[in-house]
Amino acid sequence: MSSTPVDPGPPSADELLSHVPEGPVPSSQHGQRLLDVVRVMARLRAPDGCPWDAEQTHRTLARHLLEETHELIEAIEADDDDAMRDELGDVLLQVVFHAQLAADDSRWDVDDVAEGLVKKLIYRHPHVFGGVDVTGAEEVLVNWEQLKAAEAEARVAKEPGDGEPAHRPRVDEDIPASLPALARASKVQRRAAGRGFAWRTPDGAFAALREEVEELANAEDPAHIEDEVGDVLFATVAVARTLGVDAETALRGAVRGFAERYGRFEALATERGIDVVAADEDEVRALFRLSKEP
Repeated sequence: MSSTPVDPGPPSADELLSHVPEGPVPSSQHGQRLLDVVRVMARLRAPDGCPWDAEQTHRTLARHLLEETHELIEAIEADDDDAMRDELGDVLLQVVFHAQLAADDSRWDVDDVAEGLVKKLIYRHPHVFGGVDVTGAEEVLVNWEQLKAAEAEARVAKEPGDGEPAHRPRVDEDIPASLPALARASKVQRRAAGRGFAWRTPDGAFAALREEVEELANAEDPAHIEDEVGDVLFATVAVARTLGVDAETALRGAVRGFAERYGRFEALATERGIDVVAADEDEVRALFRLSKEP
């Protein structure tokens, strides 16, 4: 996929912030309740505030952020609008809490977090705030990765070195190893696309997947089978990306769907008096096909 070249030199903070839209804040209460959250959090962390809040650190809060994020994802996938609103509040609490911890140590505060986010959003959306043209959402993501890479290279260039030329960051650099594997694969592939390497059509991605499946089917060395399975999964993520599908979300949906179908399968087996363990594979597969519809 070709994308409009971007200027690797990031604009100044003043230039970026000059693009912030003027006028009232487009929310029901003009952002006032966000300010209330900051006030409440500061009160909880005050010397005469909450003992539990006072004991927290960035590290002790980390697991809560992870838990709240998973609960938000669950609400989103359940299409539970009320739960989604509540869980977003819990995630927002974590952001404000971490910012207050830093403010207590005079390092930075929630305004610094917000300002950095505003600058990043404006800089990485040149098709909205600049003169860059894009053809669709996928190209937006590619440009995002190009701009992010340019930022990283600019940071490296500013760091004192030993006279050696700066090395371009690895395509997987700073992507957390703890990120779910499918999500990590998608992010790595998106970065590679930002550097010019990507399947430009679903046909190309499908051809690569078929090739990897064939290699797995013909693999004879047990030591290489795990690698071949990994290649198939990685190629599947590439197919998903060309189709505009998030592989992580798709797999979660497939697991959920299988669990529901398996429940019907077990009920059907019990109804027909079939011992699934003793039944042959063809009988099990036939029964599973019957359980497809609720």
